[in-house]
Amino acid sequence: MDITDRKLAEEKLLESEARYKAILDAIPDLMFRISRDGEYLDLKSEEVNLTLTREEIVGKHVQELLPSDVATISLEAIAKTLDSGTLQTCEYQLPTPLGVRDYEARLVVSGQDEVLAIVRDITDRKQGEVALQNLAQKFAKAFSCSPDSITISTIQEGRFIEVNDSFVNLSGYERDETIGKTSFELDIWVHDRDRLNLLQELQATGVARNLEVEFRQKSGEIITAMLSAEVIDLDGTPCILAVHHDITERKQVEAQLRLSAQRDRLLAETLVRIRSSLNLDQILQTTVTEVRQFLQADRVFISLNNANLGVRTLAESVDPKYPSVSGWSTNDEAYLQEVRNLLKDNLVRVFEDITQMAVSPKVRAHCRKFQTKASLAVPIMLGDELFGALIANQCSGSRHWQPIEIDLLKQMSEQVAIAIQQSQICQKLAELNTNLEHQVEERTAQLQQKMQEVEKLHRVKDVVLHTVAHDLRTSVMGNLMVLKNLLNQGVESGEEVEGQGSASRGERGNFLFSPLPPAPRSRASSQSPIPVSRSIIERMIQGNDRQLTMINSLLEINSCEKQGIDIKLEPVQFSNLLGGTFAQLEPILTQNQATLKNLVPADLPLVMADGTLLQKVLANLISHSLQNNPPGLNFILSATLEAGMIRIQIRDDGVTMSKLECDRLFDLHVRDPQDCCSTNIGLKMYLCRKVLTAHGGEIGVISNRKRGLTFWFTLPLAKILESPLPL
Repeated sequence: MDITDRKLAEEKLLESEARYKAILDAIPDLMFRISRDGEYLDLKSEEVNLTLTREEIVGKHVQELLPSDVATISLEAIAKTLDSGTLQTCEYQLPTPLGVRDYEARLVVSGQDEVLAIVRDITDRKQGEVALQNLAQKFAKAFSCSPDSITISTIQEGRFIEVNDSFVNLSGYERDETIGKTSFELDIWVHDRDRLNLLQELQATGVARNLEVEFRQKSGEIITAMLSAEVIDLDGTPCILAVHHDITERKQVEAQLRLSAQRDRLLAETLVRIRSSLNLDQILQTTVTEVRQFLQADRVFISLNNANLGVRTLAESVDPKYPSVSGWSTNDEAYLQEVRNLLKDNLVRVFEDITQMAVSPKVRAHCRKFQTKASLAVPIMLGDELFGALIANQCSGSRHWQPIEIDLLKQMSEQVAIAIQQSQICQKLAELNTNLEHQVEERTAQLQQKMQEVEKLHRVKDVVLHTVAHDLRTSVMGNLMVLKNLLNQGVESGEEVEGQGSASRGERGNFLFSPLPPAPRSRASSQSPIPVSRSIIERMIQGNDRQLTMINSLLEINSCEKQGIDIKLEPVQFSNLLGGTFAQLEPILTQNQATLKNLVPADLPLVMADGTLLQKVLANLISHSLQNNPPGLNFILSATLEAGMIRIQIRDDGVTMSKLECDRLFDLHVRDPQDCCSTNIGLKMYLCRKVLTAHGGEIGVISNRKRGLTFWFTLPLAKILESPLPL
């Protein structure tokens, strides 16, 4: 019997069984053969972790191994599979040592009244689905509840697929008006280039962050938003998920801040100009130019309100497209009064639309003439007086004037008022200065005339002083010569000297008493001679000596005041200087029975001094004490070094003086007229101060507490360069 076909069929069957077995082995799921009544007939559990063994499962009923609810679900699925002959799926949960797990069972008919159940652990999938569902819920909530506008639209057309409530509030379009429409159909983009830039950035990087764009609302109002977007895939369609953050208010605040900064800068610069410039025309012109630039107005000008000149324009800045009000003026009192009424009470007048303003036909005609559509006027007040106004005009159309613009004009009007007041003050100051210059010139001419008169008087005084002093000095010297000659003729003490005697003696007497030749004889010359005692002649000599010394002192003081002291400074050893001074003072000290004790060190440094003048100073100081004290005065002379100076002190034990007398001793002032010697002594003391001041030192006197005076004066040390040491 030919069994070739059967063998071929068997081989194919074996191949088919091997193939299905390989497929069955490759399936990692758990497989059960279950009868209609729910008995486990067989199972495949390789590579599957089961808590029960094969023997504990095969032959058992599903109700014995599964929870009642799961068993019921399983029996219903088995019956439905066998009855319908189609694949049935059911899901259930079972407790395991790892916790509750989710399973999916797929049931197919595998024989007569039996099914094949393929069981798969779907715990991970179920958890992923739950997580995805939770994520979708979160995204949906975030999408719908976000305060920022969120849209999903196609990349190609920009057709809206989904929008949230914030987009509805931001755009003004309802959701049903937006879904299915493109952004171009709704005319949302103000600038088409903004969407083009967005697409280019998305194509380059896939994301776009913080793009500042402008959108048009349904009402037509423009808003500014910060746009961030990413590309997402919805069912194979590339879409744009875009988030729009409205920054319109922030941009408005920034613009206000910029305007405030510009306003503050403008005010500061105006204030600086006012303080640094006196050119009022330049200040006003710069002010209107910068105010117009700040306001972006068509015309800004400053007008003057004058009772005599009417209204006229002081400064103006205007767009060339519109007429200028510069040079325009009027004397129409009705028009002027209406303008004053508009600006009375120092109020700001805001006109956003001139056509809606209730004004007279004259004012309306004026606005038409200069094409004024909107106006902002701020009065310029000088105290309580209306000086003029700072006015901004919009000629292109009506305009809403912002508060910051109104505030700027108010502050600028105050600064302009300050500039005008400053200019007026400067003008008054200039007038006063001119008057003052004229007065100064007149006073200067008068003073020069008086000075010339004083100079003439001084010249007359000098001539009189020199003439009188010369004649008086000649007379005094003549008297001294006569008196000294009489004493030198050997007249004995107490012997009288005849004023007139014999002819030969009378002639000789007249010659001795006067340098003039003897006068002719007369009858009176024959009278009896006048006896003159020696003491009287000595007193006359002393008086003439004092007068001569005083005259010499006056001449010396006059020379010092006019030409200064003729001083010749040179290094001097003070101890050597004292030797010559003591020799000169010895006769007067002996005559007054006075003593002088010298305590000056011999090794004192050299001083810069004029030796001759310094000896006169020492002699004058000692003479002062001798002339104001009885005989028997004692002097102590000492010297010390003090800060580069030598301090010399002359102390006596005579009478004291008051502080006022000490302070005025070296001043040139009128002395006691009852003391015939006070004036002479005062002149010498004044000359002592002049000499010490010329040396660069000082002089003074101290009244001792118990007795006597201490004269002191200072002299600078000599600065002598040291010679180099020999090599």
